[in-house]
Amino acid sequence: MKTLALFATAATLALTSAAGAVAATADAPKAAVADTIRLATDLPPPITRRTPATVKVDLITQEVVGTLDDGATYKFWTFNGKVPGPMVRVRVGDTVEVAMKNADDSEHMHNVDFHAVTGPGGGAVATMAAPGETRNFTFKAMAPGLYIYHCATPMVASHIANGMYGAILVEPEEGLPKVDHEFYVVQGEVYTDEAIGTKGLLNESVEKLLNEQAEYVIFNGAYKALTGKRQLNAKVGETVRIFFGVGGPNKTSSFHVIGEIFDNVYNLGSLSSPPTKDVQTVTVAPGGATIVDFKLEVPGNYILVDHALSRLERGGAGILHVEGPDAPAIFKAPPNPHTGGGH
Repeated sequence: MKTLALFATAATLALTSAAGAVAATADAPKAAVADTIRLATDLPPPITRRTPATVKVDLITQEVVGTLDDGATYKFWTFNGKVPGPMVRVRVGDTVEVAMKNADDSEHMHNVDFHAVTGPGGGAVATMAAPGETRNFTFKAMAPGLYIYHCATPMVASHIANGMYGAILVEPEEGLPKVDHEFYVVQGEVYTDEAIGTKGLLNESVEKLLNEQAEYVIFNGAYKALTGKRQLNAKVGETVRIFFGVGGPNKTSSFHVIGEIFDNVYNLGSLSSPPTKDVQTVTVAPGGATIVDFKLEVPGNYILVDHALSRLERGGAGILHVEGPDAPAIFKAPPNPHTGGGH
């Protein structure tokens, strides 16, 4: 069995950023560094019940220092301590009871706006909470689809860029077609005073945020977080579904998996419209989402990217590693000394 070599032999796909300057805060006392990266496999299983229920969603907004890049940390604002926040999974007709607590040690007000909600602010008006407070609201899940949620406390763009976004899936009554693997991937942006590659505790740049000049474009909370030990894994012959969202706050993504064609795309995250077949790249707006399905035919490493490919250098990349027998009828290539493998 041959395994595809990661394109990492090329400089453009190196899994660590170039060494850079040291942040001005590097000599300050180091804060404890939390694991703020959300694994792509960290999502609820499919819903098997076929009747509505009451679902409780507990969120806590926490401001924690986490790893942004190799040797660089950042104070993220999070839902439940990770970026993105937890994927919420409900069914059409469910009554959803949301309880959002702002952690006691937070320095800022926070709330949550669910794009799946019909009601003022998507719940943001009801959940505005000072540090230590808990706010609640209830909504009916009426429209199937994959939706973004985020903090909507002014300055909204700052709260989102600092990590306060996630996704909620509202399954249709009949559920989704079964697949072998489901993955949860959300793209975001981080705006730092310091240039990408700088070491130490980095600081938010409001000026770069307002000018939409992101230093980092990330999947699941950090520079190339979904590579190496956090890569996605599957086998030849299996089917894969990716729930992909864009927290933003500013950049539209051109989501693409290098070496694959999406068999089904649930465009704009809609599950009441028929899926589009045989799609190469999907446009996903900030605050938007999509669902893609595909079957794995050939072993190797498949790279998840925003096809605005300069963003790959800023951290927007993941790896889907596929094991299994070669499929020469579908793909065959002689060994290439420049890539370290036959594919």
